Amino acid sequence: MLFEPTTRADVCRLARPDTDWLSTGWRGGRSRADAAYSISVPEGWHCDDLASYVTTRLSDAGFDPAGLPDAPVLLTGVDLRHLRGARCGPVEAYVTAGVSNPAALPMDPGGGELPTGELVAGTVNVVVGTTRDLAPGALANLVAIAAEAKAATLLDRVGAPGTTSDAVVAASDPDGEPAEFSGSATPVGAAARACVREAVSASLAARYDEVDPPAGVEDATYGVSTDVRAEVFRP
Repeated sequence: MLFEPTTRADVCRLARPDTDWLSTGWRGGRSRADAAYSISVPEGWHCDDLASYVTTRLSDAGFDPAGLPDAPVLLTGVDLRHLRGARCGPVEAYVTAGVSNPAALPMDPGGGELPTGELVAGTVNVVVGTTRDLAPGALANLVAIAAEAKAATLLDRVGAPGTTSDAVVAASDPDGEPAEFSGSATPVGAAARACVREAVSASLAARYDEVDPPAGVEDATYGVSTDVRAEVFRP
């Protein structure tokens, strides 16, 4: 097992000592820490002081917040009973998937304006890690590989490549076997694609076991469609 998962009081700790992380979530970027955290927030939640909120939630769940701010933290509107993991070769992934706020990307947009804000209602959060020691570029590419697999899976399952508030955390073992690359043709990349696909599918199935997920932006409680057109030019 790559991570040691522990869930208490709607907080999941994915523990692995002395791990390299790269997060696109709150206070993201590169770090080295002993764990990453996923925190489920209540419906209608809003917070102006995330640092205090996260510290309190970790303490209330019995986790030592001393590792912050190095530990990656993901926030989700999905109940953690719908968290699902998948394992393949040197890779493990954990996903919470809620799609009440899909973000559609039509290929023939009718034109529109840029959105003015972001709603955090559902979110599809992915934590993917490998026992390999990834080169810096390979760790960054693992984020892209996970996002690609998430988008492909969501397009197949719900017709949108993501939501308005998705995030990815990638992890690498600095004591593992070195790996310079993590593309789709490598053992790490191929395994990551499989893990993310299975974990996203399983979390969606758990979240929507009694009701169907929205069939599109029009069918969702929240959501956006990127209808604005960009200007194309030749450099």
